[in-house]
Amino acid sequence: MVNARIARAMSPVKQFSVFAENRVGRLYDLTSLLNTYDVHILALTVHDTIDSAIIRLIVDDRDKTRELLINNDFPYVEREVVVVDLPDESQLKTMLAALLEAEVNLHYFYSFLKRPEGRERLAIHVEEPETAAQALNGRGFKTLSEPDLLR
Repeated sequence: MVNARIARAMSPVKQFSVFAENRVGRLYDLTSLLNTYDVHILALTVHDTIDSAIIRLIVDDRDKTRELLINNDFPYVEREVVVVDLPDESQLKTMLAALLEAEVNLHYFYSFLKRPEGRERLAIHVEEPETAAQALNGRGFKTLSEPDLLR
């Protein structure tokens, strides 16, 4: 029982990268679907090209989201991201310096929709999530696991 609690506390945050046709209403379709089943989007970013889009999102119910995406023909992949809590935006430079010093290759990052306690929260996709988390924690930043994000 204790081991299960420890494993859950260390559970990495997963992001869904959903592939969609770049057409009017596709993002609305996805967000409406999740909303209908009481899945909350915690963080969201969209990267579009001429004919397709990648919708990256972090949700509060991975299992339900996975089921909905499969049953509604939304192709996706899941990736681990590092979520870091920033006291405020002035700490962005220090956070990036920590990753640079650890020689962690940063692919992209985006902010959360909701700002608990007025703090900034970023989802960061890197090549080495564990190394990134250690570097950030070593510089005094708090990195979060999946249970930290649940309502």
